[in-house]
Amino acid sequence: MSSTRVKTRETKSGEIIAYSDAAIRNNASAVEYCRTSMAALSGSTAGVLGLTGILGFLFYLLAVLCLWQMLLLKSGSNWQKYFISRKSLLTHGFLSGLCTYVLFWTFLYGMVHVY
Repeated sequence: MSSTRVKTRETKSGEIIAYSDAAIRNNASAVEYCRTSMAALSGSTAGVLGLTGILGFLFYLLAVLCLWQMLLLKSGSNWQKYFISRKSLLTHGFLSGLCTYVLFWTFLYGMVHVY
């Protein structure tokens, strides 16, 4: 069932901002798709490069931060039109992306570097 409810939020200056529930879900879905794709690609890259231990996890953190910056650059200076907060854009789905990353990282590492 599609919902057309409108969420509102009040800014510090007292201005009320309205958000479309359907638009928020659509944007969150697109970000989750990007995050999952990025985790799979960066995990594959880390596995092929042979990264192990803390370097592999730092590579994931770098990939997450790069994706976050690219999303903010794509949305421009008016990111408030598309997302409720920048922090949730960074942290939402971090652990699920990490699971995907580790899956691809270990799979490709085993295929390339283990005889």
